[in-house]
Amino acid sequence: MFGKLKDKLKSWVNKVSKDEEKEEENQKTLEETKEKSKKSEKTKKEKKKESKNKQEILEREETETISELIEEDIDKKLKGEIQKEEYKEPPMKYNEGKSLYDPDIEKIEEIVKEKKKQSLFKKLTSGKRTFTEKDFEEYSEELEMLLLENNVALEVVDKVLEYLKKDLIDQEVGKKELEEKVKKALKEVIEMVLVEPFDLIEKIKEKKEKPFVILFCGINGTGKTTTIAKLVNLFKKNKMNSVIAAGDTFRAASIEQLKKHGDKLDTKVMSSDYGADPAAVGFDAIKYAEKNKLDVVLIDTAGRMHTAKNLLREMEKIKKVCKPDLTIFVGESTTGNDSTDQVKAFDEEIGIDAIILSKADVDEKGGTALSVGYTTNKPIIYLGTGQEYEKLEKFDKKNFIEKLGL
Repeated sequence: MFGKLKDKLKSWVNKVSKDEEKEEENQKTLEETKEKSKKSEKTKKEKKKESKNKQEILEREETETISELIEEDIDKKLKGEIQKEEYKEPPMKYNEGKSLYDPDIEKIEEIVKEKKKQSLFKKLTSGKRTFTEKDFEEYSEELEMLLLENNVALEVVDKVLEYLKKDLIDQEVGKKELEEKVKKALKEVIEMVLVEPFDLIEKIKEKKEKPFVILFCGINGTGKTTTIAKLVNLFKKNKMNSVIAAGDTFRAASIEQLKKHGDKLDTKVMSSDYGADPAAVGFDAIKYAEKNKLDVVLIDTAGRMHTAKNLLREMEKIKKVCKPDLTIFVGESTTGNDSTDQVKAFDEEIGIDAIILSKADVDEKGGTALSVGYTTNKPIIYLGTGQEYEKLEKFDKKNFIEKLGL
């Protein structure tokens, strides 16, 4: 679960070490080149004193120095960093007004820096240095794309970058410190974004006057029906009796699906004809639970994408009539921004109290959990991890962070 985002985050953070090592090697090579130049200058001065034919000796030595630079290509690590056409005529500088030219090492160094591809942490050296806003901009774009590609909503990405920027700008950081700061910032954002989930079983037990009424909302195909069945199974294991209200009176076969689950779980399903008032079905289920002293009523609802306005008005009526103790949004982990938009719409119109994400077992990205949690500031209480009734995992923030490798 969440393997893809975990691997990409690790890969991104590991660039700290690799890019810095490469930078150190390049820096060392440049220092060696400068040292060669200094030695060459010293040799020239000595030969100028010893030889009468100073002009010929210096010209010959100059030719040898340039040839050596071209042959070595400023060591193999810098080869290819300067375009071939620039190597044909290496940058030169005029030597003290004479007809001799020396390789301009500073100019070569400048070209190397210009041609070298900007890496994620290029600015870091082996020691500590102050991390500037320009440094931050160089690597933040890559992290932003990484998160967006893994179903993390833009609002959450902005919050991650905001935390990182606060932790890095104008701070002296080295390789190991930066790696830890990145992980720390990501972890803090996740802990802040994800609301601590409550214990649903305990919440039901706390209510003195039964039944405890739960209303489920979400788009068709997200797994509402299966999630309701999983919760009925969970309640039975905790010695709680339930009744299901088949409130989706529009979708073909929805009532039959719930009745099949009810038969398997030995649980009553209250239903009416297709096209009937969903609020009335929910109300009847509550009265049935009161009469039979049942603990929980679970109300299924429609999720028609093409009639979103009518659906939301219908949901408002159900809430007004049934007065649920809890409204739960059911969305898919794999749909990313679609789930985020859906949960925002339901929360704004009818208000939700908690979230259950289905298909978490096939979610390799993991960003949806962050996005829906941040968008609504509501807790994710369960993850659906398969079709079987037992495949319902209680959501845990610490466990989620560990799976991301932070």
